[in-house]
Amino acid sequence: MKKLVYLGGAVGIGVFSLTLLSQNFAYVGAPKCEICHRTEKQGMQYPIWLKTLHAKSAAAPSSAAAGQMAQAMGLAGNPAENEKCLKCHAPLYQKAPELKNGGVTCEVCHGPGSEYRKLSIMQKREEALKKGLTHLQNPDEIRKSCLACHDNAHGIKFDFNAAHEKIKHLIPRAK
Repeated sequence: MKKLVYLGGAVGIGVFSLTLLSQNFAYVGAPKCEICHRTEKQGMQYPIWLKTLHAKSAAAPSSAAAGQMAQAMGLAGNPAENEKCLKCHAPLYQKAPELKNGGVTCEVCHGPGSEYRKLSIMQKREEALKKGLTHLQNPDEIRKSCLACHDNAHGIKFDFNAAHEKIKHLIPRAK
């Protein structure tokens, strides 16, 4: 009986995953998120993001220092067009080229927002998750996501706890 329950659970997860993968979720850009996520009620999430280097990361490969870093890393050509640079500095450059200059936007971590961005959907967490919202639920998931780019990037030691304190953007609990 236990095997049947486990198999049923695995099949259910597989079907749910295939349903999500078969959806055509599109990236909409951080300004669409700003509409709701700029208020104190929502934890000032967009203004917090604007103050981070994530919001400015797409410009970094065009800097003079980027050319020197790229050369030191043995990368040829323009860092602003190099896949090894763009995958972290402009992670949506392939999936949504029109958003390349947005840097590390909301949707890099939270998934493409075309289907979950409506207030009526966002108010129902489960519905938003079905519509493509990615919600990293614990510090280990968040750390893993961050380390995809920050694990000794450019020889710089990454202090996850300190970095997370600077960028976390929680919705305040209702009192």
